Amino acid sequence: MAREAKKKQVPAVRRPEVRLPELVAFGEAGLESEGDYDGLEFRDLDLGGQEGRGARFMDCGLYGVALNETRLSRARVLDCVLEQVRGVGTQLAEASLRDVEIVDARLGGTQLHGAVLERVVVRGGKIDYLNLRKSKLKDVVFEGCVLVEPDFMDAKLERVEFRDCVLRGADFSGATMRDVDLRTVAELGIARGLDRLRGSVISPAQLLDLAPLFAAELGIRVEM
Repeated sequence: MAREAKKKQVPAVRRPEVRLPELVAFGEAGLESEGDYDGLEFRDLDLGGQEGRGARFMDCGLYGVALNETRLSRARVLDCVLEQVRGVGTQLAEASLRDVEIVDARLGGTQLHGAVLERVVVRGGKIDYLNLRKSKLKDVVFEGCVLVEPDFMDAKLERVEFRDCVLRGADFSGATMRDVDLRTVAELGIARGLDRLRGSVISPAQLLDLAPLFAAELGIRVEM
């Protein structure tokens, strides 16, 4: 029995352990494509509309930074903390985020399609219309945040936990899941891709809430 119980346990997500060194204030005029940013502090800056395609950020802290339509596609963000960043239309397509903490962000229409996220925590804040199509998420936690209409179409999720967060109108069409934990989601709303939940774990209460959707998916009529 003990062995059977062990098999049913959901593997724990490997969280990032970010320990930033003493940071140096970023004093340059702006971002550059293919730029190399190491050990820098970006605080209360407006980086809106700037070009940083393919840039590398390592051991950096971004605090209160505005990222409206900032172009960071294919950027590499490694061992970094992003706290209270804000912006609409931030472009991070095909970016790589590893060992990253995103805290109390206010973002809208963030483009992360084709991106790779590994050991990432998104804690607090609100993100509207997050585009994660065809992305790869491994050891990722969404904790205490609000996600409005996130798009996980054709994404691959492995060891991903949605903890105490709100998930509204999520699209999981074509997604593949392995050890995805949804049990503590405060509000679980799935717009599309209900049939792609194989590989996830939900609570008994969530099963009851989703029963009408499952019945509709299977073409079952429920009548009194």
